[in-house]
Amino acid sequence: MDMKKRINQELRNRNPGEVAEMVVDSCQSVSGEVEGLTDKFTELEALSMVNVGLSSLAKMPSLPKLRKLELSDNNLSGSFETLSEKCPNLIYLNLSNNKIKELSNVEALQNLKSLQSLDLLNCEITSLDDYRDSVFELLPQITYLDGFDQDDNEAPDSEADDDDEDGEDGAGPPGDYDEEDDEDEDEDGSEGGEVGQSFHVKRGDQEEDDDEEYGEEEEEDDEQADVQGQKRKRDVDDEGEDDDEDD
Repeated sequence: MDMKKRINQELRNRNPGEVAEMVVDSCQSVSGEVEGLTDKFTELEALSMVNVGLSSLAKMPSLPKLRKLELSDNNLSGSFETLSEKCPNLIYLNLSNNKIKELSNVEALQNLKSLQSLDLLNCEITSLDDYRDSVFELLPQITYLDGFDQDDNEAPDSEADDDDEDGEDGAGPPGDYDEEDDEDEDEDGSEGGEVGQSFHVKRGDQEEDDDEEYGEEEEEDDEQADVQGQKRKRDVDDEGEDDDEDD
């Protein structure tokens, strides 16, 4: 697919002025120039044109808000004056695996005052003696060259930082909900314990009341038995007296 068609496809019926990011990697520039992009992409902040057969940036449109530009795996060798004119606010520029051979090829990047990170990996320029020191001296505004600063400290990975922040903003730390569940279980357990204790206390009181009632019933039965026994005794005595009188 050629670059113009790819850009139209990526628009997805949007207005060019609404697009903040555009990726057209591995399509084909018929002329070796930037094709399909216009000055109407006023809000574009990130543009990736990797492996599209570019040999010149002369037709680069004005992209005042562009901050990140990926141009790796093309046929660019120099003439980067256009970038400072059309994309003055670039912060990150990837020119790796292009045909850049000499320091003079990147000298025009001095005018990109906001540039912080530059990648030239797999370009012939990297084989020059004192390559890193020379580029840092030529472009004092950059902090990172090929992913490392002058002290060989690796550039931070912005995507990893975003993931960490998402992780912090996401669901709470592991264990929070378990602790709450444990507290709920403890509360339920304590309530259950209180219910059990009160049940045992009431049952104990009931058993004592039953014992007392049972004891009273036994006493009443004993008294009734005594009364009946005395009555039978009196009846026997009365019978005996009657017999004596008959004699």
